[in-house]
Formats: sequence, C-alpha cells, structure tokens
Amino acid sequence: MTVHALEAARRLAPRLAARAAEHDREGSFPVDDFADLREAGLFGLMVPRELGGLGATFAEYAAVATELARGNGATALVFNMHASVTGALGAVTEELAEALGVPEEALAARDRLLRAAAEGSWYAVAMSERGAGARLSQLTTVYEPVDGGWHLKGSKTFCSGAGHPDGYLVAARSATDPSVVSQFLVPAGEGLTVEPTWDSLGMRATSSHDLHLDVTVPTDRLLGGVEGLALVVAQLMPHWLVASYAAVYVGVARAAIDAAAEHLNARNLAGLPAVRARLGRADAAVAAAGLVVAEAARRVDEAPGDAETNRWVWRAKLLAGTTAAEVAASMLEAAGTSATRRGHPLERLYRDARCGSLHPATSDVCADWLGIAALGGDPDRDASTPRW
Repeated sequence: MTVHALEAARRLAPRLAARAAEHDREGSFPVDDFADLREAGLFGLMVPRELGGLGATFAEYAAVATELARGNGATALVFNMHASVTGALGAVTEELAEALGVPEEALAARDRLLRAAAEGSWYAVAMSERGAGARLSQLTTVYEPVDGGWHLKGSKTFCSGAGHPDGYLVAARSATDPSVVSQFLVPAGEGLTVEPTWDSLGMRATSSHDLHLDVTVPTDRLLGGVEGLALVVAQLMPHWLVASYAAVYVGVARAAIDAAAEHLNARNLAGLPAVRARLGRADAAVAAAGLVVAEAARRVDEAPGDAETNRWVWRAKLLAGTTAAEVAASMLEAAGTSATRRGHPLERLYRDARCGSLHPATSDVCADWLGIAALGGDPDRDASTPRW
C-alpha cells in the first residue's frame, strides 16, 4: 500500500490544517476534507486488494491516521471510524468466518460493502448511547426480524460524521433475547434522523450528533449473517474498539509541538531555556507514545487477539490519550497567554487533545484493565462493570 497512502496523507495534512480553524469555530463538518480523502483513494485503505482497496495493515493505518491528525484531528477521528468498520470487515479471514459460523451469503454481502468503500463510499459508527456509553451489553437500541430483513429502533449519541456518510455501523440488542448484541450496516436515508446535539469542548468538527433510528434493512445488512457476533468481535478485535484512536492523538500531540515551535520562533522566544526544555520533553513524550502505538500495531498485525498483543493495545490507548493532553497543555504554557485566544492553533489543539483520554476506553478504564492484568487477573472479566 502504503507508500502511496502515507504520501497522500502527508500531502493532504496541510490542506486539512488550513480548513481546521473555520470548522472548529463553526462546529461544521469538513466536507472538503472528505472529498479529498475520497479522491486520494483512502476510503479503500483497509479494503483488501482483491476487492479493489489498498490492503493496508493495522500498522499502516496507524501511520496514515497520525499524519492526517497532524492536519486536523477531527477529520482523522471521523476517518478512524470508517477505517474501523472496513478494517474489521476486511480482517474476517476464511478461517475466522468458519469458526464464527459466518455463511457464504454474509461473506458476499461483506465483500459488496468493502468494494463500495474502495469505490468511494464511507461508513460511520453508531454505537454509543446516552447512559450506556460504548458498552455493547448496556444498549437500548433493539432489533427484531421482519419480512425480508430486520427492523431497528433506538437512538445513538456521539455518532461522528452524522448526516454525511453512506452508511452507519449500528450496534443493537435483540428484542427477544437482550443478551444477544448484533451489528448492522444501515444505509443512509429514510428511517434515520440526525438531531444536532454536538457543541463540544474539542473535536468540534466531527459533527458527532445524535442519530435516531426507526428503520428496516435487508437481511444481508446483518454483519456476519449471524446474530450475536458483536461482543465476540469486540473481544477478538479490541484494537479497533480501543486503540485505533491512539494514532490520531499521537498526531494531535505532534501538531501541538509543531504549532508551539512556529509560535515561539515567530516571537523570538526560542532562546528561553525553560521554553526549549518544554519542547524537548514534549518531543520525547510524543516519540515514546508513538513507539508504543507502533509496537501495538505491529503486534496486531502479527498476532491479533493474542493476550500480550491486547495488553499493548490498551497501553497504546492509555499513553496516547494522556500524552496528548499533557503535551498540549505544556505547549500552551510555553507559548503564553497570546496562544489561548480563540482561533490560535494551539488553543484548538489544546481542546482537541483533551478529548483523547475521554474516548472509550477512557484512560481510567485502560489503567484499570492494565492493573488487573498486572495483578494476574483477567481484565476482560474481573471488573465491577462490563467492559463492553
């Protein structure tokens, strides 16, 4: 892939950065950014080559996401959702499909969705709900079989890109058996209503509005063709649910250093030892977080779902989120009060970086998971509340 994809991301980053302030100020969705991503072929980043995509590995995705986030973290964050959907679909090998009982017709439906992505379609994720967060076991959106398909009804929140994608990955519980959680790829259109609710501290351009569903979809829109796979896939592929955000926040943190350096040089403040020391510590911290993300991604590619791989996945999410917030705060202090004005890149990056620890899994949840593992327990089960 990926010399092409990585070069495209680096080429696009300045263009995304030039638009970022306006979208942040207005809370508007960066439509032009996504036109650029489509034109560059990046919607097919995680689609296997045989289906027309670039066939990227998880490590290659992480490198692309980091570069996009140096341009606009909000754009990279929404792109991450699309990559999560296509990456998870593309990772279902024949062996895994057989083990999960995925029928042939479901694999054919999956291939149609992936081909569409390679041709320019993009998908959002509609998983979180008010009062439940991203815990799949606590969802209130329900589905039931109807003639020719499935009927879904419920409401989602924090649906990044709401109103703009070609389809939504929707998690819902069975109306007849609440312990069964499944996922559907719901096409945009009739039966979906976007409620503008997103007016946030940071990542304001993600348009993460509420999405209300009262919709019927064809039978083949049940991902995997088998009910109840959502929780299984969450355990088999935690990297998409937990750590795909990590690369984005490494990019945001690096952008904060870049913006601080530009500000300080422009004001002849680079001669202050305390200022240089802040940038030096920030550089080392972001490099370290980037290495952890890269190591987690390497292990995902080599041994997905392995216990030690998953440990690195949770480490990556924890370190990326906390590092971004700490680095952005330090860069703002180094730059001084003038950088806190609305519209200054560091002011926006400070707010965007603060969101890294809050995305599921939050930093506290990550630390708890890692603490249980360090104590010899089972972090996916030995918790007071369900992880998912």
